[in-house]
Amino acid sequence: MILLISAMPDPADAAALAARAAQLDWQDGAATAGPVARAVKHNLQAVMRTPAAKALADDVQAILSAHPVLRAAAQPRRFSNLIISKTEGGGHYGLHVDNAVMKAASGAAMRSDLSFTLFLTPPETYDGGELVIHSASGTEAVKGAPGELVLYPSTALHEVRPVTRGARVVCVGWIESMVADAAAREILFDLENLRVALRARLPAQAPESLTLDKTIANLLRRWAQP
Repeated sequence: MILLISAMPDPADAAALAARAAQLDWQDGAATAGPVARAVKHNLQAVMRTPAAKALADDVQAILSAHPVLRAAAQPRRFSNLIISKTEGGGHYGLHVDNAVMKAASGAAMRSDLSFTLFLTPPETYDGGELVIHSASGTEAVKGAPGELVLYPSTALHEVRPVTRGARVVCVGWIESMVADAAAREILFDLENLRVALRARLPAQAPESLTLDKTIANLLRRWAQP
């Protein structure tokens, strides 16, 4: 499942994050890539050890952790350390798959179930830079507006096309889900969307809503690994 989420509905919020990111120090992005991806990674990454970068990462983490759609789709157990990347001057990130095991924000090892890209710069300010996700059902190219987030399986091959004008700045991260099975996560996401729709149409404590609440809770008991 590939999902485009309005993580920051107010464009001014994304613009403020982009302005803060522009003040950070940058390094060669290949320095943090795995041995295979390093050969195809041609971008810059913010140095995340500085107080300003850590504060920015904490703010993004808080926004994403609290977002109801992201929570329903991902069932997050742990988030990775966040990366802020900048691609410009023909830079790109060739076809690759993300590492299966990464470092969580807590420092512990985590499984990468879901990858996400939070777009910070307006798409009209740069040419190219589409995130291209390859799956058995086809190929999807995404170039989101500021504040939009694309969530997709970490198992998918993906790439970032060359940026030939301007600069593409994004925040990238990974999620370990409480529900490891992707099909189970999709079932829970569909049921959660149904629950939201029923709550808008039925009275409080309606039997249909209570039955759905019970079903979602019992499926989580069966599938979740907190």
